[in-house]
Amino acid sequence: MEQKWWLHVMVPLGAVVGALVLGSIFFLFTDRPPLSVYSKMFEAAFGSRDGITDTLATASPLILTGLAAAFAMRMGLYNIGGEGQLYAGAIASSGAALLWTDGMPTPPAMAVVFAAGAFGGMVWILVPALARAYLGTSEIITTLMFVLVADRLLDYLILGSSSYWKDPLSFGFPQGKVIPDAAQFPPWFDSRVTVALVVAVAMVLLLWFVWAHTSFGYGMKVVGDAPHAARYAGIPERRTVLVTLLISGSLAGMAGAAEIGARAFRLDPAGLRLSIGFTGIVIAALSRCNPFAVALVAILLGGLQNAGQSIQTASDIDVPKSVSLMLQGAILLFVLGGETFVRYRVVHGRSALRAAGAST
Repeated sequence: MEQKWWLHVMVPLGAVVGALVLGSIFFLFTDRPPLSVYSKMFEAAFGSRDGITDTLATASPLILTGLAAAFAMRMGLYNIGGEGQLYAGAIASSGAALLWTDGMPTPPAMAVVFAAGAFGGMVWILVPALARAYLGTSEIITTLMFVLVADRLLDYLILGSSSYWKDPLSFGFPQGKVIPDAAQFPPWFDSRVTVALVVAVAMVLLLWFVWAHTSFGYGMKVVGDAPHAARYAGIPERRTVLVTLLISGSLAGMAGAAEIGARAFRLDPAGLRLSIGFTGIVIAALSRCNPFAVALVAILLGGLQNAGQSIQTASDIDVPKSVSLMLQGAILLFVLGGETFVRYRVVHGRSALRAAGAST
């Protein structure tokens, strides 16, 4: 039951190294020099001012979806539907911006966008949260099913109906209405970085405080580790599960608001399908649900995504951008496999026989 502290550091690092080694084997089989590919990816993501700022901009919604997954995982819940909650947050935030922010000053307009996004994500996870809290239904299945519903809803609002979100003047190819200027997050320092990064960092600090210094955070730990002890201590298990999942959904919905306000500026089904919600699961697993580690891992994967797009245009190595997705998947697999060595001890030969005899 006792785990070495260094295992919690070495397993994530080993997962990254293992994924890079696996990628190197792929590059060697396709006649591409691994060191050259990785050096160009690092240079594209972190080797220049533009690369760093683009990485931070890409990481902003990833931090939020990573926190969404990590907040639920912290008490043994698995919100797999962050992608759908992101879509719902994008729908709600763009709708609120179109309805209420025209003529507003920019700061309150941005607050409306984020608040509406959080509300949209919370609404989208409400049914799975209630089912989990009161019926014991697996939130893994229900949250994942709601992703498909949100995906179809996106298409319906822009491609299949004359909804309020759809621009009536887009005759050639259907598009969403552009949100008012006040609701568009202004870029900072001639870069793509916006207030979304500040909001994401603020959520990191807020969740750390909740986990470390509030009775609700303590209740989450007790309910997650020992539900019978939580009931004996009078901690409301159902309410804790419900509130935890609602907060998780609201964080993913805020990521959708960040995409609308900082990049898309309209409800754009194709532009929102970037797997940001699913990447948040990788971030939560790799960070071991530590909020500060979530931010660092999100920056790493944000750089990986930007690098994947950059190396595709490099004529000397000709690497498809999907290689970044391959590396993300490999990292997740190695993290999950590495958990075996955190939770179990591997012994060999006579020492294994002695350990077995001592346990009996």
